[in-house]
Amino acid sequence: MTYDLVVHGGTVVNAGWSGPATVVVSGGTVVAVQDPALPLPPHERALDAGGRLVIPGGVDPHCHIGQRLGDYQQLDDYASASVAALHGGTTTVVDFAIPEPGQAPLAAVQERRELASASRCDTAMHGCVIAWEDGVAKQLAEMAELGVRTVKMFTTYRDVVMAGPDTVLEVLRALHELGGIGYVHAEANHVIEDAQEQAAAAHRTHARHHSYTRPELAEAAAVTEVLATAEHVGAPVYFVHQTTAEAVDLVRAARRRGVRAYTETCPHYLTLDSSVYDTEHPERFVCCPPLRGSSTVAALRARALAGDVDTLGSDHCCYSAGQKAEHRDDVRVMPNGLPGVETRLPVAFTELVARGGMPVERFVALFASNPARLNGLTGKGVIAPGADADLVVLDPSLTRTADANELHMATDYTPYQDRRLVGWPEAVVSAGRVVLDADGFHDPGPVGRALAADPIPEHLLT
Repeated sequence: MTYDLVVHGGTVVNAGWSGPATVVVSGGTVVAVQDPALPLPPHERALDAGGRLVIPGGVDPHCHIGQRLGDYQQLDDYASASVAALHGGTTTVVDFAIPEPGQAPLAAVQERRELASASRCDTAMHGCVIAWEDGVAKQLAEMAELGVRTVKMFTTYRDVVMAGPDTVLEVLRALHELGGIGYVHAEANHVIEDAQEQAAAAHRTHARHHSYTRPELAEAAAVTEVLATAEHVGAPVYFVHQTTAEAVDLVRAARRRGVRAYTETCPHYLTLDSSVYDTEHPERFVCCPPLRGSSTVAALRARALAGDVDTLGSDHCCYSAGQKAEHRDDVRVMPNGLPGVETRLPVAFTELVARGGMPVERFVALFASNPARLNGLTGKGVIAPGADADLVVLDPSLTRTADANELHMATDYTPYQDRRLVGWPEAVVSAGRVVLDADGFHDPGPVGRALAADPIPEHLLT
């Protein structure tokens, strides 16, 4: 038979193995990973990856696409965000169905699923629960039947999306019975509110003072409480965007006690530090939790290099420089979050592999394999027969300068402006389609699939 595509000459890198190989693709699926000494089988198209790495397409476990939070509407939609993701080597994005005021969690999932039909890459969904009320348990079961088995809860943002400790307990317990995992934004709200009140009294709510309004202690306090809850009910828990070594250490210690607890961090927490709040445009770096001091960043990076971090999410939030600047004098009301779905790969590869010496196999685990497993996405995050044909060809020595004018996210700035980065994709294959190559981007149209998560196994990671 004639196959659709062969990718040859490169070094295939999976989380547990790497070596020279030829990848054979047909019908959107990898059908063989064969000895490179064998002749290429009959094919419609060949990609020469000579001297480069071939890694699984990225799975971004933490994206906010086109959402309205408070008074601010993010500028992208699934079409533009997925195009940016593919340019950055991410072939699957996992978005959040955060309910609007008065909206039920299941209705939020159904609404976001409809919007996701415009995506150029595959999509999955996290649900979100704000309050444990009559009917929520039934909705979680219905969401699981739809293939949504991960649910986010916030321990902060009172009267907006904050879930109280009783809600966290009930959701963790219910998800465990459904083969799912609770995803938690862990910051102790009472500590943050007090810190913000003190900042306001001292006239220090400007973006340049952001790091003082959400202290590191708030993160450690919330992680400790949620871990105790998860241990009590015997349920797994996943912490999004952890920013400190202390928080990571708490999760790792719980895992040694038998708690299925997992750590996500983001490229900006590994790369940027709080000194950016002293620059001309501190508002462009306002995110929650905030960027930390240089010593905290170094300690977090050391934990990632030591293997204590499980996944890398972008926490992509697409606002313009103008939106960020409108209320830069008050971080309590300005939009927070950074654009990053396109730059997740080169920023993290530069920091962890090129500078930190992380084995590429471990990087693939953080970038693709572990996010796929922790979201129940079978066939993602691996290059193997039967897996989805999501592939990225990259030259680990190719260096480019980050420039917002050359990126594809629906914003006019990047927090990495003028940084020299390595790990940019040269070619991207999504579901067997070559969407990026030397001739540029080839828009496949709204072909992205809405993925259904399988029950997440008891033992995922060591």
